[in-house]
Amino acid sequence: MQQRVCRHRAMEIIFMGTGTSQGVPMIAHDAPDLDLENPKNWRTRPSIHVEMDGCHIQVDAGQEFRIQCLRENIRQVDHFILTHRHADHIMGMDDLRRFCTLRESPALPVYSTTDGLQCIQNIYPYAINRTKPINRFYPVFQLLEMPAVLELDCGRIHSTLLPHGPVDTLGLVFVERSSGKKAVYFTDCKEVRPDQREMAGNADVVILDALQPRKHPTHMSIDEAVETALDIGAPQSYFTHMAFPVDHETVERELPDGISLAYDGLRVIL
Repeated sequence: MQQRVCRHRAMEIIFMGTGTSQGVPMIAHDAPDLDLENPKNWRTRPSIHVEMDGCHIQVDAGQEFRIQCLRENIRQVDHFILTHRHADHIMGMDDLRRFCTLRESPALPVYSTTDGLQCIQNIYPYAINRTKPINRFYPVFQLLEMPAVLELDCGRIHSTLLPHGPVDTLGLVFVERSSGKKAVYFTDCKEVRPDQREMAGNADVVILDALQPRKHPTHMSIDEAVETALDIGAPQSYFTHMAFPVDHETVERELPDGISLAYDGLRVIL
């Protein structure tokens, strides 16, 4: 398994996308309460890019992944984690081909649940079980079950299963080795259990699913996310995976101190 380590430059999280499965604004839908003059209300499918001690970890790749990478000038992916099999998290994985081409060893380590790995095999069979690509411009995935703790030279990634209707989502906790900085990413979930809140304790930043003001059967509402964030008690929390009823400035004004809405292109340096 290839691992790259360089001198410490600070842990960084890039919000590649912060929208829902349909994106925001939604096709053929008028949203009069959404200020489309505000670029923070234009949201692509949700994912983050995490850099720890020079190691680049991409979490999820939705339909706009290529555009997100160009916008944020992403030039390296060392590990990929798929949180779950829904289209807004998996359907951009073919564009990982460029990062496979740039690697010394083209096979990119790809981590997920058993269900997630099976879905990758079904969608991208041409990228699986190869020691090298069909040609140098094709993706090559080394599929690996996500362990409870993934040990890398750059740090540790703890995982837990979050409830998301009939599908479980990987909740992730990143701890950078050199600095001890801790970041939590709990997207696409209906709740965060007490033991998972404890797992997120003492984090420098917490990122939570927060779909909309109304309650939803498989996602946390804004109020549910606020309660979760306050209980975890991180100095800074961000909400992601927002739907079209969430106008950035309107909702942000009502949030408690230390809680903010993320937006596409936001960079958090710890």
